[in-house]
Amino acid sequence: MFTGLSAFPLTPFADDDVDESAFVHLVERLVTAEVDSITALGSTGSYAYLDRSERRRVARLAVRTAGRTPVLVGIGATRTRHVLELADDAQAAGAAGLLLAPVSYQQPTADDVYRLFETVDDHVSVPLVLYDNPGTTHFSFTDDLYRSIAALTNLASIKIPGVPGGHVASAARVQQLRSILPADVAIGVSGDQHAAAGLSAGCDLWYSVLGGTLPQLARSLVEAAEEGADAGRAASTRLQPLWDLFAEHGSLRVTAAIAEHLGLARSSCLPLPLQGLAADARARVTSVVELLELRD
Repeated sequence: MFTGLSAFPLTPFADDDVDESAFVHLVERLVTAEVDSITALGSTGSYAYLDRSERRRVARLAVRTAGRTPVLVGIGATRTRHVLELADDAQAAGAAGLLLAPVSYQQPTADDVYRLFETVDDHVSVPLVLYDNPGTTHFSFTDDLYRSIAALTNLASIKIPGVPGGHVASAARVQQLRSILPADVAIGVSGDQHAAAGLSAGCDLWYSVLGGTLPQLARSLVEAAEEGADAGRAASTRLQPLWDLFAEHGSLRVTAAIAEHLGLARSSCLPLPLQGLAADARARVTSVVELLELRD
């Protein structure tokens, strides 16, 4: 479960409610593409905008549709009690693992975050993934905090931000993490533009935005990175126009625009108050989709 490609599908909306048929179709595409795991209700899945009942529905749909493909479910919330409730719902739905980010309104301390993971670890019976996403949570993990949380019983993987600087910088970072983490804790790279460098540098898996909507394309990038740094760099460089859009507009809005363009989601598929891209940016996305032939 913690190797290869973990695909993060959108949670499409229609008429201010989860578009269940569109979500099921996205998950079916991931199963057909034989991704290694599916992560529902990650940041790409807009988990923070869904209430408990919506998240329960999405978790059940994901597990039921995925069949034998393992499903991780995001359980981040601002209160520990709510995180535990979401963990219960996800486990009852059959989740193979749980993804936890330290969501907050007030800035948390390192002790706040450790106590959250400790409490959740004591409560759950499936593997737990530490979700380090400082661009969204505005909390940055230190290596000391990584080490402390990684010692918890159920901690199975750490989802790290991508490392700028290519293969050499990524390899140094992975080596540094290997020196402080237990051998059985998988290192997963995120930040799609850094995925190839991270994988070729020794990360165990890629937690992928792109993979949730274009899984075959994401798999090809994984395979290139497995061939070596040069092949991975070439495959990623070909997608630079897409990475540029991600950097300018955010991966969620760009991915939603791609899904809408390809007929995988209805227009305005993000949960309000999130708005889709403006017309000029959407036209650029369409141009990049056609230029790079971004179709599975």
